[in-house]
Formats: sequence, structure tokens, C-alpha cells
Amino acid sequence: MNFHIMTLFPEMIEHSLSTSILGRAMMKGLISFEAINIRNYSKDDKHHKVDDYTYGGGAGMLMQAQPIYDCYSAIIEKISKARNEAQVDDAEADDNGAKITGDDAAFKPRVIYVTPQGAVFNQQMASDFAKEDDLIFLCGHYEGVDERVLEEIVTDYVSIGDYVLTGGELPAMVMIDAISRLVPGVLNNDESAMTESFNNNLLEYPQYSRPEEWMGKKVPAILLSGDHKKVDEWRLEQSIIRTKERRPDLYERWLSENPPEPEKKKRRRKKSDAANSEANAEITIELGDEKKNHET
Repeated sequence: MNFHIMTLFPEMIEHSLSTSILGRAMMKGLISFEAINIRNYSKDDKHHKVDDYTYGGGAGMLMQAQPIYDCYSAIIEKISKARNEAQVDDAEADDNGAKITGDDAAFKPRVIYVTPQGAVFNQQMASDFAKEDDLIFLCGHYEGVDERVLEEIVTDYVSIGDYVLTGGELPAMVMIDAISRLVPGVLNNDESAMTESFNNNLLEYPQYSRPEEWMGKKVPAILLSGDHKKVDEWRLEQSIIRTKERRPDLYERWLSENPPEPEKKKRRRKKSDAANSEANAEITIELGDEKKNHET
């Protein structure tokens, strides 16, 4: 998966994403990052200016449309070239000969504009974005971005919370981290991504490591039992309890998707059934008495 980040501070992106799990995944070729400096596409050769005053007045400066659009166009051209080369390689490897379609002019990758005005990022969105081959992030600065270029290129407006930061780089990296973890092979244990918090709208259960007792606190006995079925049941129960306590909004969502099974009502015996049972019992007794008299 390829991430393309349009930013005024590429070094901030490059230094942060090239370490730890994401750094190793990049070395393996599972993901790639490219931080593109929007200033490189400025029409101002001397100062590489990319911002200007807003029409109608107001505090602060606004990022101009043209440098952003030119930066975006260069990324699209690079992605299209890579896709065409991949098609050629596939055709050469295919004994039957794959059809080469040439430059796919209709192809437009998703462009995420990081803004507090967008939908709040969550795990479901991360899963959705992780299905893409290429994602483009636009990191705003100053007072924002000229509306016209947003209308032209942006497909998704996304926020990481109801607060304002100095720029879009930190939110972009937060999202890239969450998305990358869902790319197959990035985590050593792919099961980890399926059992962590927010999977199925539940928070993750409590976890413990050695020693078995620390500061008088013991590891729950069920985790030492070796009974995997009971351990799974305990973990689900703890996830539900924790979610209900800490994130009641998520708990309500989980509850709506997993409603409890209605209790089976005990069948009430009708009076007629009871009367018939009593009559049958009397007949049985009478027959028994007659049999005894007959034997006598």
C-alpha cells in the first residue's frame, strides 16, 4: 500500500513514519510513504510562497489552490505510471497475454483532507481505507485551504477529534499508523488487529504478563487454566463490561448489533388441560381398583 502525503513539512512525516513497526513494514515493501513538499510546486521561484490573504478579510493566511493542485497532478501522474508498468509486467508474466489498457485516465485515488470539519476517524474508516492501493493525504496549514481546490480533488474530509491543531501532519500520521496496521503482513500476528479495541465495537479485554502476582495483585485464575474456550468467554465478558463502563456510546452500538436473546416463557397449563389430566388420573385409579377387585 502506498501513502502520498502533500505537506509543507515533509521531514516531519519522514522522520516519524520510518521507525518501529511501520519502518520494518516499509523495509519489507508492504507499505511505502512519500512526503511531497507543496512548496516545490509554487509559482514563486524566489520564496516558494504557497499562501496569501483571504478574500473578504479575516485573520491569517490561506493556502493557495494552484500549488496544491499541481502537487496533486504530479502524484496522479506518478501513480498512473506505476499502474501501467505493473500492467505490462503482468502481461509479460501471463502466458495468455493480458490486455494492456494504457494510461487509465479515469483512475482517481482517494484524497483525504485532514480537517476538524470532517467525519471523526474510527476503526471502521481505517478498515475501509486499508483496502486501497494508494491514498493521498492533504495536510493543511495556516487558516486552511482555498475551497476551490478542495472541491476539485478531495474525496474524504476526515478529523481525528473535535479540537484544532497547527497543521494536518500529526492527524495524517495517526491515520496512516492505524491504516497500515490493517495491511496484511504489517503486524507479525495478524490476529492482533482483529482482537484489539474497537473490533466489533468493543474495547479490548484486560491483559496480563509475568509475574503471576505483582504488588499483591494476581493474574485471574481463568487465564492460567489452559481452557481456551473459557478464556475466550472470559475475555468477551470483560470486553463487554469495560466497554459499558468506559465507552457507553460504543456499548449501545454493540448492543444494537448483538441484542440479547429473549427469554423463553414457561408454558402455562390451560384449565382444560389440567382438568383432563385430573380426569385421566381418576380413570387410571378406578381401573386399578377394578382390576384389584376382579383378582380378588
